[in-house]
Amino acid sequence: MIEDVPFSFPLIDLYAGEVADPVGDLFVALNAPGVISFAGGVPDPALFRTDDLRAAFDWVLTHDGRRALQYGTSEGDPGLRAIAAARVSRWLPTASEQIQITSGSQEAIYLTALVMLNRGDTILVEEPTYLAAVQAFSLVGARMVGVRTDEYGIVPEALAAAIAEHHPKALYLVPNFSNPTGRTMSADRRRAVAEVLGASEVALVEDDPYGELGFDGPRLAPIASLPGMASRTLLLNSLSKVMAPGVRLGWIRGEGPIMKALTVAKGAVTMQSPALNQLAIARYLSEHDLDAHIAEIVTLYRERRDAMYTGLCAMLPPAASVTRPAGGMFCWVTLNDGSDTAPLLATAVCHGVAFAPGWSFFPGTPDRSTMRLSFVTNPPDTIAEGLRRLDAVLADRP
Repeated sequence: MIEDVPFSFPLIDLYAGEVADPVGDLFVALNAPGVISFAGGVPDPALFRTDDLRAAFDWVLTHDGRRALQYGTSEGDPGLRAIAAARVSRWLPTASEQIQITSGSQEAIYLTALVMLNRGDTILVEEPTYLAAVQAFSLVGARMVGVRTDEYGIVPEALAAAIAEHHPKALYLVPNFSNPTGRTMSADRRRAVAEVLGASEVALVEDDPYGELGFDGPRLAPIASLPGMASRTLLLNSLSKVMAPGVRLGWIRGEGPIMKALTVAKGAVTMQSPALNQLAIARYLSEHDLDAHIAEIVTLYRERRDAMYTGLCAMLPPAASVTRPAGGMFCWVTLNDGSDTAPLLATAVCHGVAFAPGWSFFPGTPDRSTMRLSFVTNPPDTIAEGLRRLDAVLADRP
């Protein structure tokens, strides 16, 4: 008789011992009752076009239900690929065959890591960088090296030095309204980065989930559109921030044999993104003006950005700094006083406010005096009250 004893599943080294889940922790803070949360990286659900989306799903199930509920191709629905190609073509000529549909940009990051990085390979990232990208690259056993940034993004001289020293396979960037800092790479900086990459054999993974959410001035073209960059760049886009993250749809734009590799990897990981979602979103996008909807989102988010930035400037200690994002979802605070914001989070939640401690956004040694604050899910009066609570937390520090 087999004894009923606890069984321990074998785990890879990354998940051995106590498994940290900083993304999950942020969602806990986001949903805590009575807490004004600046912690999440989620859009405002009040702006989801639920009636229009319901109509699109109903139409597909009524007119094309069997196809919507069947397996589909790993590349993605041809109609949605054509729509994605048309949107990318505003900046960079793109054919449907150059589009791989993904379940959001998070899966896109993981797929790029799977097909490009062997265990032990090096990938360069901004320091700080997107938390879930750090997790994805860690999962494939890649070695991440953070590259110095300033107010305009990654520093070209530091990038060139890191390439010479570490011989990376790829560089991962979020040039528009970066997560977590909110910074945007200037046009001159994009050209300088392209020149550095053009003198190397390093591929670029350009992640652009926030690029449509610009508040100030015209949108900057992606690095992928610069001379010589299209063939060496995987450009990642998502509908999560401009439509609804629950539909889990995005895409990768690329050229050459890597697109077949991405399709094979997609088939191995999830087979396909849900056919029902793809067909319904293609229907929605063919019937509605997404850009008009984005303009409405931008108007509200700009007002909330102004409320948060002005409030932070008024309350932060003199030594602290805060970014003023030209779009996107986040302000980045650096206290510059040697303090650690991680243990402050529990205290803040007790005071009815939450933020994202900055340490988890660093691939290497973190600046622990940092924090990320999202401004998009709360109206200005709620932002003001949340900052009042946060000010009390900072004032009570030893």
